Amino acid sequence: MKKIILLGGVIAVTLGASACSSPSTYASDNASGGSAGAGAVNTSAPLYEDLPQEIKDRGELVFAADSHPPYRTIQEDGTVTGLDPEVQAALSEVLGVPIRTEVAEGLPQMLTGMQAGRYDAFNGPVKATPERLQEFDGVSWLTSRTSYLIPTDGGIDAEDSAGLCGTTAAGVKASITEEQTANLSKWCEDQGREPVQFLGLADTNATILAVQSGRASSAATTQTGAIDVMTTQEGDWRYVTQTDEQGAGVDQLVLLTPKSSDMGPVMHGAFEELFESGRYQEIVDKWGLSDVAVDEPVLNPGVS
Repeated sequence: MKKIILLGGVIAVTLGASACSSPSTYASDNASGGSAGAGAVNTSAPLYEDLPQEIKDRGELVFAADSHPPYRTIQEDGTVTGLDPEVQAALSEVLGVPIRTEVAEGLPQMLTGMQAGRYDAFNGPVKATPERLQEFDGVSWLTSRTSYLIPTDGGIDAEDSAGLCGTTAAGVKASITEEQTANLSKWCEDQGREPVQFLGLADTNATILAVQSGRASSAATTQTGAIDVMTTQEGDWRYVTQTDEQGAGVDQLVLLTPKSSDMGPVMHGAFEELFESGRYQEIVDKWGLSDVAVDEPVLNPGVS
């Protein structure tokens, strides 16, 4: 089996673990060298006046983050690269305040951190669910289907997601993929086949390593993540995608903010600005994500 080298694979887990007790803070540098966390407040920005007074007084927004390529890769020096820093830099220009990233471990910690006021937002990938949107405002800006990465060299010979029945899939704990793998497992049992076992781990890097080490046959990830691995490690991986019949459907991926912060409508307006200016399309095209792009951002999709 070929080995895949994941940037920040070990450091991401280490930083995340340390964040449980005392979160470390890092500026998010994008690929072009700019920084979503640098720069001064711009009171002339299009949506600065719409910001809650607390954010204006603080002079920044704090985003929670974990290692989840292509959204975020945590480098050895602590900087965060990937899709998210570019999105955050674009949002920062529209909102008029810098965006700073704090590394956390796993979705549960980030959700509780937002509720406690430690973080203002989390950019996912996280699925919009009615239960989640009772406590958080969510702005949809990408879609996804759960996909399963399989090594091309020495991997199982599953031609589609039905071939995963009776195998183990590694995925991020409490993520979209855990729920979707459970749906696939139920489908397998309904077909009289063995269920899919889910191996819950801390982040995407850990799931890839689990497949490499033989602990799992596949890595359950968002379609976005699968596309990224396929692109950056061409020829080493292939993926199969879960079907509607197997309980998948198309997930709306959202940026979350606590309802108590009143930032949801402001973030929605900021994304509308990015769509109207063409910046959104530039970013998704650059990262090869046009297949999972949306036509327009929606505030709290599926909630009347």
